[in-house]
Amino acid sequence: MKKLFLLSVAVLGFTFAASAQDISKNAIGLRLGDSDGFGAEISYQHALGENNRLELDLGWRDGKNYDGFKLAGLYQWVWDLDGGFNWYAGVGGGLGSFSVNVPGQKDITDTFVFAAGDIGIEYNFDIPLLLSLDFRPEIGFGDDLYDNNDLDFDIALGIRYQF
Repeated sequence: MKKLFLLSVAVLGFTFAASAQDISKNAIGLRLGDSDGFGAEISYQHALGENNRLELDLGWRDGKNYDGFKLAGLYQWVWDLDGGFNWYAGVGGGLGSFSVNVPGQKDITDTFVFAAGDIGIEYNFDIPLLLSLDFRPEIGFGDDLYDNNDLDFDIALGIRYQF
């Protein structure tokens, strides 16, 4: 964790002088991560300018005794590193809800909101494919009883089609 933080600070320091680049108007795909992002998320990015965009992610999970969803929205700034490589940072938040069926007991349900940051690196291929790796810390505001008011660290790989 400490190494990832130091790497992020180094990337920030070295790239503040980097020039902006045009980004894809739209991109849709998957963001595959862990932590409380519920595993896989459907991810959509929409350009708002030459070097900023909006990202919306919807994650859900459905199991034998568990189901839930999580919707995240992030405003991101994108900077050019070199030859198709970009780095980006952003802020945002979202909401989520889950329900756990406990046999013989009352079901556990909770809805929560969260604030999030985002920092990552991406590569734009010559074909309309975008691969990214990002780190998203999230702080939740939910019920103490169900442990939704904690800090989570989500690391994910993004695979998106650009159009």
